[in-house]
Amino acid sequence: MLAEPLPTALLLTTFGTLLALAVLFSRATERVSVPVVLIFLITGILAGSEGIGGIVFENYEFSVRLGTIALVLILFDGGLNTSLSAFRQVAAPAGVLATIGVVMMAGVGALGARALGLPWPAALLVGAVVSSTDAAAVFAVLRGSGLHLERRVGITLEVESGANDPMAVILTLSLTSNLISPAPSMGWRMALDVLQQIVLGVALGIAFGYGGRFLLRKLRVPTVGLYPALSLAVAFLAFGVPTVLGGSGFLAVYITGMLLGSGELPYRPGLVRVHAALAWLSQITMFLVLGLLVSPSRLLNVAWLGLALALFLTVVARPLVVAICLIPFRYPAREIAYIGWVGLRGAVPIILGTFPVLAGAPGAIFIFDIVFFIVVVNAFIPGATLPWVTRRLGLEVAEPPSPQAVLEIESMQPLNGELMSFYIDPALAVTGVPLHELPFPEGASATLLVRGQDLIAPKGNTVLTAGDHLYVLSRPEDIPFIQLMFGRPES
Repeated sequence: MLAEPLPTALLLTTFGTLLALAVLFSRATERVSVPVVLIFLITGILAGSEGIGGIVFENYEFSVRLGTIALVLILFDGGLNTSLSAFRQVAAPAGVLATIGVVMMAGVGALGARALGLPWPAALLVGAVVSSTDAAAVFAVLRGSGLHLERRVGITLEVESGANDPMAVILTLSLTSNLISPAPSMGWRMALDVLQQIVLGVALGIAFGYGGRFLLRKLRVPTVGLYPALSLAVAFLAFGVPTVLGGSGFLAVYITGMLLGSGELPYRPGLVRVHAALAWLSQITMFLVLGLLVSPSRLLNVAWLGLALALFLTVVARPLVVAICLIPFRYPAREIAYIGWVGLRGAVPIILGTFPVLAGAPGAIFIFDIVFFIVVVNAFIPGATLPWVTRRLGLEVAEPPSPQAVLEIESMQPLNGELMSFYIDPALAVTGVPLHELPFPEGASATLLVRGQDLIAPKGNTVLTAGDHLYVLSRPEDIPFIQLMFGRPES
């Protein structure tokens, strides 16, 4: 009897069941404000060797590789959804948080771990592993929770989380090596590694970003389904080449995605949807697999230490470091307090925690369990309180409701025109006015009106009412005038 396809069928059945359960359980997070990624993690734990699923899984090497691929897809999608103009506004403060802030977090975290009884080598390693915020967790909470933050605060958090992984990786690898074989010159080597990774990561990220944009625009493929394949190839190369050359692939792939997303691309709506789906699938898979690695009985042995350190990092270390980093940039106190509170950690610290295990460092399993406990507690405390804290600090902005229908133009080449959607706010001068009375330019026209669940073909005598979503087709040179009438387009 052939060995296949039965084993593969069992694997897909198991994974499909876990995937479906994780997605279904994620609905409950909307009521209790728990980050959705935590549900995936808990589902993996319940399915593990000590849970109801009884799945035995201890392959740390496979988990690291899978997690790395997932992070590449998540960071690339995050870059695609971060505009270059918004990045420029927060590049300096987010850059400080992603570099100096990570080093400071590692140091303060190490002090806390040492005060709780860990020896210095282990304390330094724990501090390094949990020093960065996690892009997957931050993107999931900010974009998936329905929160509408003030723009600068949200972009600062996203850019920081997308750019701070390289520093945490460098610190973790260096301290892991030092734990195995101590070296007196580690500080100088680490500083040179940081400089090299950042310089190469930024340079190659820019190169792949502009090169990928040129390739997507100039290359004609026989079917639109190949465009996502081509953009995925750019993402993988943007991570792989810098990493092989000694640079930061994580930083490079984020910059590549941002430069691609800020340019004109063929089949743009389709590309964005494909990469959004890949990013969510990556998050679910990554957290499920990492959950399978955990043994709840081991977590009980580090519960008091993990809880104390998690509280210290959340309440003391992160707010202190963020305040020191952002005060020179004149951020208001409420924004500093919020950014300090949203220090979400997720898969990155767990993946970094597996590095010492793979290297055979002494006490590595104990460190991994502490890090895992910190991530779970961190998701519950800052993660579950974000809606309340956002409203309490007055950082939530009013956003118009999304239309019931979305109209998009998908083209395999850039077009000389743009289709924009506008929310008809009651305060707009055009509210209550028939379309034939509006001074549309010669090259612009209203193409669709979405009113509740009704699709309306706009005529000259159609009156715009508050709450409508109006789609307008316009030439590029007429866009400023159209925006004078209808305001900022919906994203």
